[in-house]
Amino acid sequence: MHDSARHIVQLYQRHAQAWDRGRRTHTRGFEGERVWLQRFRQLMGDGHLVLDLGCGGADPMASHLIDNGCALTGVDSSTTLLELCQQRHANQRWIHADMRTLALNEDFDGILAWNSLFHLAPDDQRAMFAVFERHARPGCALMFTSGPAAGEAIGEFEGEALYHASLDPGEYCTLLDTHGFEVVRHISEDPDCCGFTVWLARGLD
Repeated sequence: MHDSARHIVQLYQRHAQAWDRGRRTHTRGFEGERVWLQRFRQLMGDGHLVLDLGCGGADPMASHLIDNGCALTGVDSSTTLLELCQQRHANQRWIHADMRTLALNEDFDGILAWNSLFHLAPDDQRAMFAVFERHARPGCALMFTSGPAAGEAIGEFEGEALYHASLDPGEYCTLLDTHGFEVVRHISEDPDCCGFTVWLARGLD
C-alpha cells in the first residue's frame, strides 16, 4: 500500500479551501453528475433522508440533493469543509467523523460515497460495505464511485501525492450481494461523467 493512503485525511484538511474552490469552479462535468444524482433520487422513491459520506464542502453534490428536497446528514473528516457546509446549509446536519468507523444507529433512504470511497485502501473499502449495510433501510439507494479495475493510482493535489485505490468490479458485486444490495446500474469510466466509474445499487427489502 502506498504511503499516501495513510495521509489522505490530513491532506484534505490542509488543502480544504483549495479543494473546495476547485470543486465549485470546475463545473464542466457536473451535468453528468447531475444525471447520476437524478437516478439516485429516483431509486429512493418517496424517501428523502440521505447520508453523504465524504460530503466535502457540500457543493455541488449535497447542495443539489438539498435543493431537490433531500434531508442531508453529511459526514467528513475535514473540519474546515464541514464549516463550509454549515455556512451554506445551516438547516442540515453535518458530522465530523471518519466514515470507516461510522455508527449512527440510524438508517437512511439513500447513501452516497461520491469520489470518497476510492480514497480508502482496499481493506478499508471492503469494510465500508458493513457500514453501508448498517445505515441502510430496506430499499435504500446506494451510489459510489470506484476505479475501473483493481489497483492503486497516485494522483497529485497541491503538490502532494493523492491516493486512490479500487477493487476488482467482480469483488464490488460480491460485496454488494453479501451486504444486501443489488446492482441497478454500473458504468465503467462513464464518458458522460468525467470518466468516473459509477455504481448504483438498491438495498433489498
